[in-house]
Amino acid sequence: MGATGVVLLAAGASVRLGSPKQNLNFQGQTLMQHAVQVAQQSGSSPIVVVLGAQADSLRAQLNFPEMYIVENKEWKEGMSASIRHGLAALLKVAPLVENVIIMLCDQPFVSGELLQELIKHKETSSQKIIACSYQDTVGTPVLFDKQYFQELLALHGNNGAKKLLYQYPEFVATIPFELGSFDIDTVSDYTALQQYLSGNSKNPATLLEDNPE
Repeated sequence: MGATGVVLLAAGASVRLGSPKQNLNFQGQTLMQHAVQVAQQSGSSPIVVVLGAQADSLRAQLNFPEMYIVENKEWKEGMSASIRHGLAALLKVAPLVENVIIMLCDQPFVSGELLQELIKHKETSSQKIIACSYQDTVGTPVLFDKQYFQELLALHGNNGAKKLLYQYPEFVATIPFELGSFDIDTVSDYTALQQYLSGNSKNPATLLEDNPE
């Protein structure tokens, strides 16, 4: 299988949280730094980080080698704009890339091993899209074969990459990601994450169900 690049989406304004979620501390790093490190640990290259709402203040923490930053000035449009900008930048620096992994910076339990599993599953499967499955749904991180690049570049509005997962279910394979349903959108989400990391044995998503905001 050919090279796999990563597009990390980090352009949102974190309105529900009230401050940039990209800056939240997670195991001694910011969430965004952690996500970039995970992408690098997967062996994927190149890695493109898409900034938007707080681009100027976030850019300084991204001093990783072999990483590219693109600013999405259309971030208010939704995730589709970040996917377009990120994939276009990826193809500019690596026009022969065969696959792209789309990931978010607010899923703290994504690991380099998980991304490697996506890549390995693509190598051994006849399917062209490999997604993560959690809580009866499929989603990010997700790997797309180059066959879908043009459709990703054509996304608009609030339609993220999940639109293609539902449009082409017969071409989607999945790998389990138990903690994939947990992402950080609110203060309660971050509190649940801290409780989980401090030794609570429950899935942080379950903590949120027990203590809704």
